Amino acid sequence: MFSKNIFSRYFTSIRQIAAFSILAGILAALLIGGITSLTLHSKREASYDMLTQDIRDYLSRFFNELQSTTSSIQPLTLSDCHQVAGELTSRAAFNANVRAFVLVRNGEAYCSSATGSMLMDMHQIVPDIDLNQSVDIDILHGTPMMPGKPTVTAWFKNPVIAGRGVFATLNVDLTPYLLFSTRQSDLVSMAIIVGNKALTTQSNNVMNVSELPTHPTRIITLQNYPIKLALYGETWPAEDIQISILTGLVFGILSSALCAWLLTVRLRSGKEILTGIKRGQFSVVYQPVVNAKELKMSGVEVLMRWNHPIAGPIPPDAFIAFAEAQQLIVPLTRHLFELIARDAKKLQHVLPPGARLGINLAPSHLHSPTFKEDIQAFAASMPPHHFQLIFEITERDMVKENEASCLFTWMHEQGYEIAVDDFGTGHSALIYLERFKLDYLKIDRGFVNSIGFETVTSPVLDAVLTLARKLSMTTVAEGVETREQAKWLIDQGVNYLQGYYFSRPLTFEQLQEWEGQQKEYQELT
Repeated sequence: MFSKNIFSRYFTSIRQIAAFSILAGILAALLIGGITSLTLHSKREASYDMLTQDIRDYLSRFFNELQSTTSSIQPLTLSDCHQVAGELTSRAAFNANVRAFVLVRNGEAYCSSATGSMLMDMHQIVPDIDLNQSVDIDILHGTPMMPGKPTVTAWFKNPVIAGRGVFATLNVDLTPYLLFSTRQSDLVSMAIIVGNKALTTQSNNVMNVSELPTHPTRIITLQNYPIKLALYGETWPAEDIQISILTGLVFGILSSALCAWLLTVRLRSGKEILTGIKRGQFSVVYQPVVNAKELKMSGVEVLMRWNHPIAGPIPPDAFIAFAEAQQLIVPLTRHLFELIARDAKKLQHVLPPGARLGINLAPSHLHSPTFKEDIQAFAASMPPHHFQLIFEITERDMVKENEASCLFTWMHEQGYEIAVDDFGTGHSALIYLERFKLDYLKIDRGFVNSIGFETVTSPVLDAVLTLARKLSMTTVAEGVETREQAKWLIDQGVNYLQGYYFSRPLTFEQLQEWEGQQKEYQELT
């Protein structure tokens, strides 16, 4: 446990505090930058591994299906071309990646789905194909029908009748590059390799394997087929290095600033918070929550504020995290309940009966021994049967599954409702919805900010709304700042909205005034 005496002893001047804070910032920058770099590299390697497996599966399915198709064509090699040409052409037409099927007898191609009857020695068409092999593959510079346009060729020997088989020419676009490259932004190119010849996504011509880059990121081989696929990409791209440096700098600056703040206010193992509670430094504000259908206030979210006499207003994320770290979140939440109860009698004249009152709960309070007593005492201090209490559990911190499930059941039995706050920002998103019965899903402002922009979070927001509808959960969008965002959310069926477009968090007096002067939002519907 740290004390004021320790900090007074070692940090007695601004210069000492600044020097220690800068050192802490440098160490944090190096540590976080290094961790970020290794994490990004690990994720990229895992992404390449997944991409490799998907491409291998794709190619295996393709060649297995091709072999199955040629197996059904093999009986046609018993007939003359004029008897089977129509069926052969039909088979080729229904295989998008096949240019032509060719029937082979005694080493001669005698019937093509593209040209009909023909007679040509297979070694003239494909010199490197081994007709004695059950399956063989080669790459050609072109075919008689499409000269100069490279193709992959495949030979399938008739397993029953000697000297007969089916030969297929394949379109180069069978390469899964177009299908998979969007999943790995740093994938530079791919190459199909057969023997000493290769087709790449960077050239329209057949290349010699010796012309390819020497160190592919991944090599994909197929069982039973003499073909390989080489992937070329970056595992340490400049973008990741830049992100690592930027992340390190940001965390270094934040760590330095936080360290300076903690030392300046003389961290005393949580005494600042307890003193703040005792001296009335904490207060509450109310952010209106608007019904999306009627566009009128249907409740509020209660938020806590701390105005420190030395440091000034302290951000909620900072003092709440600090309270949790010092195991003071329970007394801080109890004080929040007391502040709400003080305003409750006046608040019931501003909010209609049944109005929703959203209150944040930390998972550490949820699992404290006095949780049920605290909740019951708070509910008893409120005007009876006027407010619908909604307890918001932040999704950034995991709750203990077995214990939380029983507590959530108890809360529902008591008539309280439960919301997942900041949904999608942490590691537990789907786990919460899968394991617990919850009433509200609060969409984090980060997703709301993506509305109208093609960002990586845009499709996630669509998925979250779809998921909420399927689970019959009531949705609340946080951080609504523009008319366009509000209209889009209403059109998508979001139930409630809150954010600066409607109102900033307000003191009770400001809420009273705002309630009497609500803006008209009818044009949104």
